[in-house]
Amino acid sequence: MVDRDEAVALLEKYLKNKNLIKHSFACEAIMRRLAEHLDEDPGDWAMAGLLHDIDYELTKENPREHGLLGARLLEEAGLPEVVVAAVRAHNEMTGYKPVRRIEKALWATDPTSGFIVACVFVHPEKNICKVEVPFLLSRFKEKSFARGASREQIRSCEAIGLSLERFLEIALLAMQERAEDLGL
Repeated sequence: MVDRDEAVALLEKYLKNKNLIKHSFACEAIMRRLAEHLDEDPGDWAMAGLLHDIDYELTKENPREHGLLGARLLEEAGLPEVVVAAVRAHNEMTGYKPVRRIEKALWATDPTSGFIVACVFVHPEKNICKVEVPFLLSRFKEKSFARGASREQIRSCEAIGLSLERFLEIALLAMQERAEDLGL
């Protein structure tokens, strides 16, 4: 089994962009918190969040490969099949659809971390620890705000049994706990 330090080293071998690495840390935190809330395996869920974009820079010219190459890299590194499958299914362009709960959670988590970061940047205090769920919900309703964060994909949290409000609360708390690592 790959431990977190080994996973971070693997991630940093393939990802150089610091913002993508922070995004990976944010997704790791959210996925761990979701697993704990849903009584799932926090280790596998966190690993899927941490490593889901491992191939992003390698596949940016061919987005249909994003997730497929990552899954192969993780399989070769000896990560559990459930993590490999979640990474494979997090990009709809691969043709794989999220089926398992971990896959559905990662699907919803991926755009959520970016949405929360965008909210921090427009918040009067520009500090994630000062952001509250009502602020996120009000920004969520603004179609022109953070357009890259698919509202439909974020709302898919309902497929894992969470309301949008509860999902955003869990994600925000997870990211607040890692505020220093995330530079927020």
